[in-house]
Amino acid sequence: MLPLDGIRILDMSRLLPGPFASMILADFGAEVIKVEEPGLADYSRWAPPFYGSLGVYFSNVNRNKKSVTLNLKSDEGRTIFRRLAADADVVLETFRPGVVERLGVSYEDLRKDNPRLVYCSLSGYGQDGPYRDYAGHDLNIQGLGGILSFINRGEGHPIVPGLPIADYAGSLWTVIAISMALQAREKTGVGQYIDVSILDCIISLLCRDSMFHFGGTEPTDSSFYGEAPRFNVYETADGKYVTLSALEAKFWVNLCRKLGREDLINANERNEDRLTSHKANREEIFAFLRGVFKTKTCDEWVRELAAADVPCYPVLSIADVFRDPHVLHRKMLQEVEHPTEGPIKQIGIPVKLNGTPGEIRSAPPGLGAHNHDVYGAMGITPERQEALRAAGII
Repeated sequence: MLPLDGIRILDMSRLLPGPFASMILADFGAEVIKVEEPGLADYSRWAPPFYGSLGVYFSNVNRNKKSVTLNLKSDEGRTIFRRLAADADVVLETFRPGVVERLGVSYEDLRKDNPRLVYCSLSGYGQDGPYRDYAGHDLNIQGLGGILSFINRGEGHPIVPGLPIADYAGSLWTVIAISMALQAREKTGVGQYIDVSILDCIISLLCRDSMFHFGGTEPTDSSFYGEAPRFNVYETADGKYVTLSALEAKFWVNLCRKLGREDLINANERNEDRLTSHKANREEIFAFLRGVFKTKTCDEWVRELAAADVPCYPVLSIADVFRDPHVLHRKMLQEVEHPTEGPIKQIGIPVKLNGTPGEIRSAPPGLGAHNHDVYGAMGITPERQEALRAAGII
């Protein structure tokens, strides 16, 4: 048994934030029916690189799902969707605010026939407020959410991060919100509407970094932003890099003793002093550490400092991550058999429930691969399905 067995989700989302969220729910047993526009579909299907004809990006966030095609701009398409929603537990959509109302598939439209429906709208800025109609992507939202003001601060200016942090924050909060709404439904017997703003989600990640602002100071002298020698990245003799995180006093002491620099130990250091950037002699310490780390290879430093109980580990490439013995042991690289492309790689399931663990059960679906099954279960005959297909409705 999986935790979400018996939960049916109609997923109208595409690209990353919505599909990543619905995939997590599918991994734990939900029946996710991906509702795609005929022909165009989820754009990520057509994004390179490919496993043969299957987009790898699409593959990475759409396993364990079914796919049906449906034209929601047609009257009959909307009728079919409303029939599907009458038996669904969850609807997930990522259109701009107002679109589902114009299509006639909003929460208010659907809950009349299904008061137990949980309906989640995931958007950049939420369903209300001055920015509700703004267009935007992850980078815009990271900027508005304050994240870019301190990421890689050492460069002297905001830079583009390599990870869509805002999108992922929106995905994960969507999973939490839907799970909580389903749990609430168990108690109340009725569903509810969920408004997830990706901007709100990324602001929620500022619980640590807002402490300076809330405390009436600015983070001008902090280890968190690349200004502290004891919490930084260093190049090694072989041109690789290690991360040093000797924040707590015990780790800093271990490092200094290992490197023969006991003079850098502050015997009166308190726990909160781990936030310091050693302003008085920062450049001297930086120069020493940059020099000493270049005297040995990455593997040598990791091995020696781990033995000395110093948190110092390699900066891995993505290729190295999926060769790492710990990552493989934790089953964070898996394979699933695709009907036309053979075995394809998948990122594993990060949380391990010992009683009801998630599982990768099926490869990402072909466009409309489940039209026959899903529409047939509704009583739409194969002949009628063919007529709807020819008319561009499915």
